[in-house]
Amino acid sequence: MERQTNRSFVTAGLLAALFIGALDSTVVTTATTSIATDLQGFGQISWIFSIYTLTTCVTTPIFGKLADLFGRKTVFIVGLGLFLAGSVLCGAAGSMSGLIWFRAIQGIGAGALTPVTFTIIGDLYKGEQRGKIQAVLSSVWSVAGLVGPFVGGYFVDAISWRWIFFMNVPVSVLSFLLVVPYLHERFLRANKRIDYGGALAFTLSVSSLLFALLTGGNEYGWDSPLIAGLFIVFAAGLLLFIRIERRAPEPMLPLSLLQDRRLSIPYAMAFLGFGMVAGVTIYIPFWIQNVLGFSATTSGLMLMPMSLFWPVASNLSGRFMYRLGAKRFMTAGAVLVLIAAGWLLTLDASDSYLQIIGALSIFGLGMGSITTPAIVMIQGAADHAHRGVATSTNSLLGALGQTVAAAFFGMLFNHVVRGQSASGSAGTFADGMHLIFIGIACVSLVHLLITTLLPSASSDGVQRQRL
Repeated sequence: MERQTNRSFVTAGLLAALFIGALDSTVVTTATTSIATDLQGFGQISWIFSIYTLTTCVTTPIFGKLADLFGRKTVFIVGLGLFLAGSVLCGAAGSMSGLIWFRAIQGIGAGALTPVTFTIIGDLYKGEQRGKIQAVLSSVWSVAGLVGPFVGGYFVDAISWRWIFFMNVPVSVLSFLLVVPYLHERFLRANKRIDYGGALAFTLSVSSLLFALLTGGNEYGWDSPLIAGLFIVFAAGLLLFIRIERRAPEPMLPLSLLQDRRLSIPYAMAFLGFGMVAGVTIYIPFWIQNVLGFSATTSGLMLMPMSLFWPVASNLSGRFMYRLGAKRFMTAGAVLVLIAAGWLLTLDASDSYLQIIGALSIFGLGMGSITTPAIVMIQGAADHAHRGVATSTNSLLGALGQTVAAAFFGMLFNHVVRGQSASGSAGTFADGMHLIFIGIACVSLVHLLITTLLPSASSDGVQRQRL
């Protein structure tokens, strides 16, 4: 009974930590104008988001490996401590440059919260219970996406934008109080060799890629020497990283993980799936406001069905995947995503908002049917010694997919808008976004084809005897 109580407390604390990490990526969006006005930094607004994305992506797999080497609890405490310190500093920031640096600290902490939380849950729960709890964790992102903009708007209007950061303090303290005393892990304390060379090469490579994608086409042209140089550094760093990992006794990312289809296929699906999510969440509101002529508030409300149906499907798949098989749920989800993408292709300026709501609802059902079985399959396939890095790699590829897709779709859109004389018209916007919808449809087709490579139910990593 005591063990069950401890596990419940730890789960609640992990949910709190995951929620504030997810919320912080959405709650800031409604406060950017107030922040820029107060700190006099309109020219640096994009870096409030970019630096958080960059540091989170870079540190996610590093923390995942450290969790395997030194224990989940230690790394979780360090990550939550950095996130808490970054939140306090952000709330007290006196300049835009200071806020950007403090957001970097926040992002480093967030790089530990998501993968380590999912890894601890994978250690605490077995079998069908793991699927159910992982489904709840996956739902946190949808809930944060729903309430984040409203919470941010409330603090900006009623108190101050600084409280969107200060509100993390009590939740972080609660998470500490629930996790630290009640999480008891048996971890072998032995001499560990940290892969410093691999970590450095990975950081250099991924940072160069993300900086190029986040600034290319905006602050710098895609054909500028700086962007070209960053892509060269990315490629060279990636080759160096692979060479180091092949020789390292304790590689940061064991390349053997990528040779297992129970891991590599869900990784590819995460990259493509969350790339489509980025395209939908960025450009559907743009379509609603600039083509259909609705307000920004209405466009936000019209995205809610996706955020509502995602956790519904996530919880259903977590409950029934052991009876029906992970591959069936993931394939069905990929089919639904393809149907939603096809529906988006049919949109025109005369359509009603109900058609968009219908397409987004199906999209949410599809993604929810994929994410939970995918993470359970990954954790079932990876042994305990590599579960942290296996889980964090999935988070990394999802984040990279969103960043790459945002840059790619933005390039497509700008190509159409700049190439037409009627720049800024609703017709031009519609043409640009139709090209993006074609891109999403093509990605969804590849996404579905990849599911055919998933292993059969007898070896998909979610069998009772394995967990």
